[in-house]
Amino acid sequence: MPTSYLSFQQTNYFSKLICDYLDQKKELQPFYNRFPHLENFAEQLKEKKRSFSHENRKVLTKVLADQYKDFQTSDLTSENITALADENTFTVVTGHQLNLFTGPLYFLYKIVSTINLCRALQKQHPDNRFVPVYWMASEDHDFEEINFFNFNGKKFQWQGPGTKEQGGMVGAYPTEGLDSVLELFSSEIGKGVQAKALVELFRNAYMKHKNLTDATRYMVNQLFSNQGLVILDASDKVLKHHFIPYMRQELFEATSQKTVEQTISNLNKVDASYKIQVNPREINLFYLQTGLRERIIKTQTGFRVNNTELGWSDQELEEELTNYPERFSPNVMTRPLYQEVILPNLCYIGGGGELAYWLELKEFFKTQKVTFPMLLLRNSVLIISEKQSKKLQKLNISDAQLFLDKNSFINSKIREISNIDIDFSKQKKYLQEQFQDMYKIAEQTDKTFLGAVKAQEVKQLQGLDRLEKRLLKAQKNKLSDEVRRLVSLQNELFPNGNLQERTDNFSNLYVQYGPLFIERLLKELDPLRGAFAVIRM
Repeated sequence: MPTSYLSFQQTNYFSKLICDYLDQKKELQPFYNRFPHLENFAEQLKEKKRSFSHENRKVLTKVLADQYKDFQTSDLTSENITALADENTFTVVTGHQLNLFTGPLYFLYKIVSTINLCRALQKQHPDNRFVPVYWMASEDHDFEEINFFNFNGKKFQWQGPGTKEQGGMVGAYPTEGLDSVLELFSSEIGKGVQAKALVELFRNAYMKHKNLTDATRYMVNQLFSNQGLVILDASDKVLKHHFIPYMRQELFEATSQKTVEQTISNLNKVDASYKIQVNPREINLFYLQTGLRERIIKTQTGFRVNNTELGWSDQELEEELTNYPERFSPNVMTRPLYQEVILPNLCYIGGGGELAYWLELKEFFKTQKVTFPMLLLRNSVLIISEKQSKKLQKLNISDAQLFLDKNSFINSKIREISNIDIDFSKQKKYLQEQFQDMYKIAEQTDKTFLGAVKAQEVKQLQGLDRLEKRLLKAQKNKLSDEVRRLVSLQNELFPNGNLQERTDNFSNLYVQYGPLFIERLLKELDPLRGAFAVIRM
């Protein structure tokens, strides 16, 4: 069945900042480099080519070769890694946490968006090569955000490595305790061909790899290596060595805080209603040790690590950074800079929240003399099964109606299917027109009556609202069977009132469609279209 599309604005699930960015609001243009139209990539490519050194390419390809030496991957991925040494090869990057079994569906949509943008760029610029990269957030420490996935409406949760104290970067967590998750998942998923394939994928990823980083690399490689996806773990001493000058400046000059706070102020001047995604700290770096990832804090006598007794003088910290750069971990403010320093990258693909904080960073990049990448909102998708499509058709539910909140959705459909028109818009308009005449009379006789006229207008409009709601409620009760069917179908497609892609795990769909599910995504999703896709399977 054909795929349909809604604008991101129509869905009501995206912030005003992101909607204004997608509309290319003039006042927002100073906050990004180039808007991600296909024709704009030529200039981005030239700019990155001038600024990215051959030495950085050599380091990157060596690190990737080392990271892949114990992994069996596709010829295309291997070729892409080798090609990164060439000055005409560039990356498109998406990043994500190491969610258990990929976490929510949108993880796959991020990867597919990245792969498909590389394909589009390859057609447009055949003399160059474009490599899709998944940046693993292995140094993240928010274990509670990543330790579960949802299948069949049930939450499958990992309690963590049972014999180890939890803490520090999650990528280093041993995969102990995941055998019990596998057992529960196996009993729930059934015995079909695709079910067995998913169980095997989980087993091979988590039972045969020593830590979460290796398990995630294996799993994502199994799903996407045939598309040439390169998976990078940036928690690497050699890569961090090249980031030392930027970390030194962050530690001793607090550059990011100064520039980002000014950018936030400028964003608020554009629109005070914009939600600021991230506020910078004085130092936007963590300190890493086994079982530890804590903020570095400036003190009167030097520096210390939050919640520990670790501390340094200025000179001691300089030595620590020079000798052990791998112990310093960028936070959300400085990770984007790290990414662009070590990769020949043209574009970052992320969700609305990610793009919101990237829009805070352009001036910071400018102070560091690093090219700011193009920013592209990832594809968003609602998957509808054939059975669900038939129900939608029978109930005459449009795509736009599906995205309404529950009450608006029900009221919209009740008005549509009812033989009574329960919409008092005309009556309210007529009432307001009548009160305009009363305002004129009060104005001409005694202005002190204007408040009384206003109070009466509000009272009568509220009375109409209450009457309209009571009649709608009565009609809902009368059409209770239809309402139940409407609510049931919307709940199936929007679990717990959230977007499907933010709740369900890919296994919910893979168990039904197998590899064809990912093939359909690769075929349908155009990251440059700028619309929310509704795919009917």
